[in-house]
Amino acid sequence: MPEFIPGLKLSEMFYREAVQPILDRNFPGLPHSAALIGYGSDVLGYDTPVSRDHLWGPRLVLFLPVEDFDKTRQSVDEVLRQELPVRFHGYSTHFGKPNPHDNGVRISEDIETGPVEHLVAIENIPGYWQKSGMIDSLRDQTVTEWLTIPQQQLLEWTAGKVFHDDLGLEEVRKKFSWYPQDVWLYLMASQWAQLAEIEAFVGRTWQLGDQLVSQLVATQIVEYLIKLCFLMERRYAPYAKWLGTAFKELHCYSDMQPLLNGILSMSDYPMREPWLVKAYTLVAELYNALQITQPIDVGTRTYSGWHVYNAEQRELALDDPKNTRPHQVLFAGRFVDAIRAQIRDPEVLALRPNLGSVSQFLRESCPAVQSTAFCRGLEDDLWARS
Repeated sequence: MPEFIPGLKLSEMFYREAVQPILDRNFPGLPHSAALIGYGSDVLGYDTPVSRDHLWGPRLVLFLPVEDFDKTRQSVDEVLRQELPVRFHGYSTHFGKPNPHDNGVRISEDIETGPVEHLVAIENIPGYWQKSGMIDSLRDQTVTEWLTIPQQQLLEWTAGKVFHDDLGLEEVRKKFSWYPQDVWLYLMASQWAQLAEIEAFVGRTWQLGDQLVSQLVATQIVEYLIKLCFLMERRYAPYAKWLGTAFKELHCYSDMQPLLNGILSMSDYPMREPWLVKAYTLVAELYNALQITQPIDVGTRTYSGWHVYNAEQRELALDDPKNTRPHQVLFAGRFVDAIRAQIRDPEVLALRPNLGSVSQFLRESCPAVQSTAFCRGLEDDLWARS
């Protein structure tokens, strides 16, 4: 096996040393853009030697002009098949047929002579966005379009690297670099709302003797906190395989990671609660640092105090008969209300409150969120009904 070269570096080398010379020789002056974007750990820069076992190798996406696209694509594809070397820096450029039993995965195969069945995807910019996301890349996106594009898809469009750009590919990518302000606020309010729904359950289930579900809820809280950190740092969160790797790149990681590990490593709630309190406090402090709203009290209090919260009674005495749920919570709903008060866009305000995006209300591993048609078909369901 050749020495491992990170896929993003290998892709750029492949373009500059192999693909571009072929284009210059056979199609002089042909406007094009070339990049590695889309699927794959190599696009994110997270590939390892293990990644080489499928859909990995000398590859890229080549964008051609819309005018006469089909004719030009066929010509370019055939020239690449005939003229690409069979190996590039020790790696085969030839890939087998898509495996119908494995989501169309293609695996590199060694051959001695061409033609080469390459992994140079030939696209045009509007067609690529329409095919991958059912999105018109030539116009600004609507509120509901933003909410029905999974974050993984947005990451695939905006990660990677552009190697050559005659056609304005970078400008299109910039349009999807982050959510519009009020959509971002809506997503953050929705994420805080998810935390608010379950923050008391980790203690309550333990109180009922349900250690298993108490641990399960704690794990879910950790996931919500991680996703909230991504939103606060304006970073798209990848799907689960790379979530922890990407989390390490956040500014808050060094402070947050030990607290989340503490939550998950404790065997029961009394030992877990101090770690939960520290994590809640830190995420609240990180939120206040954004200065989106007036600072919100970062302190936790027992869930029993919910019915005296508006009276500003911070805690009930431990022996108070009303103190039936003495589990420390942040009352995350306070952050929801404060954020929603900052939203001005009438279309965002007309959405179902706190529903969020498909990345928030669908499980990432389910077929629904992996179906572009299904996600985009939810647009009408996001509006509030009277």
